[in-house]
Amino acid sequence: MPTIAEKILGERSGSREVSPGDIVEAEIDYVMVNDVTGLPAFEVFKEFNTEPLREKIVLIPDHYVPNKDIASAEQAKAMRGFSSRYKIQNYFEVGRGGVCHQLMIEEGFVAPGRLIVGADSHTCSYGALGAFATGIGSTEAAAVMALGRLWFNVPESQKFIINGKPGRYVMGKDIILNIIGDIGVSGSLYKSMEFHGSTIKGLSIADRISITNMAIEAGGKAGIIQPDEKVMAYLRGRVKGEFTPVYPDRNAEYVEKFTYDASEFVPTVAEPFLPENTKPASELDTEIDQAYLGSCTNGRIEDLRVAAELLKGRRVKEGVRMIVVPASKRVYEQALDEGLIRIFMDADAYVSGPTCGACLGGYMGVLAAGEVCVSSTNRNFIGRMGHKDSRVYLANPAVVAASAITGRITDPNELE
Repeated sequence: MPTIAEKILGERSGSREVSPGDIVEAEIDYVMVNDVTGLPAFEVFKEFNTEPLREKIVLIPDHYVPNKDIASAEQAKAMRGFSSRYKIQNYFEVGRGGVCHQLMIEEGFVAPGRLIVGADSHTCSYGALGAFATGIGSTEAAAVMALGRLWFNVPESQKFIINGKPGRYVMGKDIILNIIGDIGVSGSLYKSMEFHGSTIKGLSIADRISITNMAIEAGGKAGIIQPDEKVMAYLRGRVKGEFTPVYPDRNAEYVEKFTYDASEFVPTVAEPFLPENTKPASELDTEIDQAYLGSCTNGRIEDLRVAAELLKGRRVKEGVRMIVVPASKRVYEQALDEGLIRIFMDADAYVSGPTCGACLGGYMGVLAAGEVCVSSTNRNFIGRMGHKDSRVYLANPAVVAASAITGRITDPNELE
């Protein structure tokens, strides 16, 4: 009676059945590294004195794109050199790429039943399409480049059942924030989080990605949603190669089960300095200096549409800056075609090309001491987006846009 995680790890390791706690060595479909994690991976790989498994490797510079200083330029140069030396086809140069997790999904590397690893903690995003995906270290990534396999401790699985119709301006971000607010940032430590229920079925692929993206913020090894027709429709004409969807057994055994009523959820904010510090946006009246819309959590076209709907005909409040960062070139182009970029610029928001940038406190929106930012990103740790004395409040795109308009953290329903 295996779960999705157990089935995928079992199949990819050649075992008929695996159980939580088993150690398996499994065949990897793809390994991804970015500009930050790539350089140490390449240095370790050199020691193996072998050729890489080119077809399994995906190289995506995104954290400091375009490069902000000499150090980041050297990181990017190392990735460019590795790609050129070994003729890696799946390399996404500046100008045709974007945030790594968005690209992995957009470009068809992710599919149901696949086992994917990435040298970035938010690799768990890919579970939105029914894959088992998890973050690894650069040394492990180097090993996968050489061997195509990696060992795993099969995780226990939790089942999260969310039913009911979400209210206006309640998005996938609010669902995962409410779950993390309930179980805490260690509530899924080294567990696979499976998300089920009528609410999940009704969500767009974008909202599903927001949920699985933040599984790591609960300590999860993976976050997985079983594939359905929405996933299959998304993959048509996009996915690379063949794949076999995996579903949990009807009597699958879970270490824990949690049930939620989505109709009770409201636009939610996570206060500093942990994603578990959740409150309804309506209960906060915190003045902000910056509103940030983007990242692998909420930088998709659906997120930009929600924000643009609120900003159309309005302006960012004087004294507040809003930064909009589409997650990929494709998202940027679509936003241009739909007139969203014009709406943001007319509202006095700053629109950037795709980059991780300020999400990790890198650049393009770093915070000074004492500054407050409401952000659609995934972490609000001390110093996450800049100075250790700055504060980050996590929220969905609608809350970010509404707050930019009012200059304080705002439930978007207040603007109706």
